[in-house]
Amino acid sequence: QCYFFTIEFGLCKQEGQLRAYGAGLLSSIGELKHALSDKANVKTFDPKTTCLQECHITTFQEAYFVSESFEEAKEKMRDFAKSINRPFSVYFNPYTQSIEILKDTRSIENVVQDLRSDLNTVCDALSKIN
Repeated sequence: QCYFFTIEFGLCKQEGQLRAYGAGLLSSIGELKHALSDKANVKTFDPKTTCLQECHITTFQEAYFVSESFEEAKEKMRDFAKSINRPFSVYFNPYTQSIEILKDTRSIENVVQDLRSDLNTVCDALSKIN
């Protein structure tokens, strides 16, 4: 549900105005108009309650969730993900644009090796500037 009400039907504020960032809203003019109208039930985005909201695929949503900013929505999702009790951690690999499961020493060492390489590149660039 969190995916559905953010990536598909997410709303956020920008310069005090309600804006849509969800692909489902941006691709449906009817639902977009409804979500931004006074008829829509717009609630503050909180992943713990958003994940309980029922999703509809054939009618307009019963509720939409708004964040103060897109950045706030990302931070709330990150905090929520950290609160999930699981026996592993995850890492977003920007090169493959995929999520990797960090479940053992080897997978963690691979991430550390990539980070070291990136830091060496940045340090080299800094040394050339100075």
